[in-house]
Formats: sequence, structure tokens, C-alpha cells
Amino acid sequence: MNPAPSPLTETLRNKVPQITLAFWGIKIMATTVGETAADFLIFNVGLGLVVTSLIMSALLTGILAFQLKLREYVPTSYWLVVVLVSIVGTLVSDYMVDDLGISLVTTTIGFALALTATFLAWYASERTLSIHSIFTRRRELFYWAAILFTFALGTSAGDLIAEHFGLGYAFSAVIFGALIAAVYAAYRFGVDAVPTFWAAYILTRPFGASMGDLLSQPAHTGGLGLGTTGTSVLFLVTIAGLVGYLSITKKDKIERGATANPGA
Repeated sequence: MNPAPSPLTETLRNKVPQITLAFWGIKIMATTVGETAADFLIFNVGLGLVVTSLIMSALLTGILAFQLKLREYVPTSYWLVVVLVSIVGTLVSDYMVDDLGISLVTTTIGFALALTATFLAWYASERTLSIHSIFTRRRELFYWAAILFTFALGTSAGDLIAEHFGLGYAFSAVIFGALIAAVYAAYRFGVDAVPTFWAAYILTRPFGASMGDLLSQPAHTGGLGLGTTGTSVLFLVTIAGLVGYLSITKKDKIERGATANPGA
């Protein structure tokens, strides 16, 4: 009799979505919500950075535990985890900078090293970094660890460019948008899908954060003055609509062995 498979290596259906235009749209909006929702809870609601961080981390832990128990990709659960990871990644970076006094240069380098270490451990264990090979819980754990560090890194890098170097939210968005376009061009010219996917995933975090600050912050600080409440609600409603559409149509669901877009 063969032994029962380990919970970490048990074969599942693919746990992540197909990479489509909707994927990138939701991801960027989730990134923006991570920035604005964190500010809303800290300042508008008045919870403060520490209490907000504890509440959102506990919520993320619970939803992620539910996500890990699923045997296949479910849009509502998957994207809820992404939104929460975006918020927590923002809070982690802000806590290190604002409360612990660590410089943005140091946090940017630190999160970049942590993400690199995650990728190295993932590849050493699984021999692939493809998001369309997430067929075991161990690979899914590596995946979510990488996602968390991309959000934390993106927050620090975005703030480093916009605030520390004083380039402003709009110019920062232009810079990161141009870098995303360059990564897409590299993919179209034949650069491997896996590194270009992860490069784009990292860059969309500071791009979305810069857009969130640009939309929500008051005009005298370089924003458009929509506020954190209005910006968060607008993007959350749009995300909910797109996720509902994908849940019904299943247009972003892939099966094992299917040909995928970037990240295959």
C-alpha cells in the first residue's frame, strides 16, 4: 500500500487564475486599494498603524487558511487574499518606516533580498517559479510568500521614489508605468514568460500605490483630492464586479496542462 501523500505535496487543481487583461486590471486596483484602505483605517477610522496592522494580519491569516484548504482556483477567495495581502504588505512597510524609523532605502533593499531568498528557496524545492504550476500546497505557500514580499517591496520602492527622492506621485506612476511597458515589450520580443511575469507583478505594486496616492491625496501634496474613502470604494466596487464576472464566466480558470499566458 502506498503511503498517503503529504498535505504539502498532495496534487490539487491549479490554484491561480489565467493571466489575462482582467488579471492585471484587478491586481493594479487591489494594489491601489492596499494603499488607500490602509490609510483609511489608520487615519479616517482612527485605528492607528499598530492596531490596523494587527487586525488586517489576523484577517489575512484566516482567509489565507481558507484559501489553502481549497482544492482549486476560486476567484472570490483568491482575490480577497490578494487585496488583504496588498493591505498587509503596505502596513508592514509603513510600520518599519514610520514606527521603527528604518529608512526607505533600507526597507526597499531588505524586501528585495527577502523576495530573492523566497524565489531561490522556491526554485530549489520545486525547480520552477511558474505560477501555473501551483498544484500543491507547498508551492502555494511559496507563491503567497512571494506575493507578500512583492507588495511590501513595491510599497517601499514607490514611497522611495515619490517621497524620499521627491519626484511626486504622478511622475512616479509614469516611471513605473514605463517600466511595466518595457517588461511587456521584452516578453513580446521573446524573453521568458516567468521572469517577465514576476517583474511586471513587482512593478504594478508601486505603480498602483502611486496611482492610489495620486487619486486620494489632497492637491497641496500633489494628489487629486478624491480621498481615501472615495478611492477605496470606487476600486473595491470595480474589483467586486470583475471578480463576480469571472466567477460566472470562468474565463480565467485553467486546468493542469493547459497553455498559459505570461507566467506559464
